[in-house]
Amino acid sequence: MKRIYASFVIAFSTYSKIPMPQVEWSEANMRHTLSFFPLVGAVLGLLFCAAARICALLNLGPVLTAAVLTALPVLLTGGIHLDGYCDTIDALSSHAPREKKLQILKDSNAGAFAVIWCCVWFVLYFGLLTELRSTGAAAAGFLLSRAFSALAVARLPSARAGMGASLKSGSRYPLWVFLVYLLIFLAVSWLTGALLPGCAAMFSTIIFYFVYKSIALREFGGFTGDLAGWFLQVCELVILASLVLTEKAAVLCL
Repeated sequence: MKRIYASFVIAFSTYSKIPMPQVEWSEANMRHTLSFFPLVGAVLGLLFCAAARICALLNLGPVLTAAVLTALPVLLTGGIHLDGYCDTIDALSSHAPREKKLQILKDSNAGAFAVIWCCVWFVLYFGLLTELRSTGAAAAGFLLSRAFSALAVARLPSARAGMGASLKSGSRYPLWVFLVYLLIFLAVSWLTGALLPGCAAMFSTIIFYFVYKSIALREFGGFTGDLAGWFLQVCELVILASLVLTEKAAVLCL
C-alpha cells in the first residue's frame, strides 16, 4: 500500500500543480504511476465541472465562461503538456532528419511555429467551449485523453532517454486498468445524458491514437515526454470537437 500511495503522489506531483506530500522517487515507488495518471485527469474534470457550475451561478456569459474553462486546465497542470506540444510542433515543422528533430525537442526555446500553433490551439479550444453543451462529458475527457496517453507510453518504444523513458521502464499500465478508465468515461457520458457524443469522442480518440502512433514511429522512432504532451493537447481538442459536432448533428436531425 505504501508503494501504491507513493505512485499516486508521484503522478499528481509530476502532472499537476496540486500540492502533494513529498515521497521518494524510486523505481519501486514509480511502479504504478502510469496507472494513476488518468486520475489526474479525473480530478481536473471535477474541478472543470465545479468551475462551470460557479460560472453559471455567477450568471457569466458563454464567452467569459469559456475563457475560464480554457485557462483552468493549463493553470492546474502548470502547462507541462502544452510545453511538450510546442516543442513537438517545432520539431515536426523543421522537416529535418530524425536526429535533428530529437535535438529540437531538447531545445527549451520556443520557435515561431510553436507560438503560432499554440495560439491556434487556444483559439480552437476556446471557440469549441463556447458551443459546448455536454460539460460532464468534456470533463471526463481529461480522464480519457490521459488513459490513451498512458497507453501510448506503455506500448510505444522510447525514442531517447528522458523522463518519459524513465517512467516507461519503471511503471506498469495493465490493459484492464485502461479498459476500466474507458468504462468510467462512458458511464459519466451516459449519466450526464451525453452517451452519443461520448461514444463519438471515444471513437475519434481511438483513431487519433493510431495517427499519433504512426507519426511518433515514423518521425521520431518512438515516443518522448514532449510527444506525449503533444498527443494529450491535440487529443483534448479532438475530444472537444467530437462532442460539439455530435451535439450539433443531433440537433439538426431532430
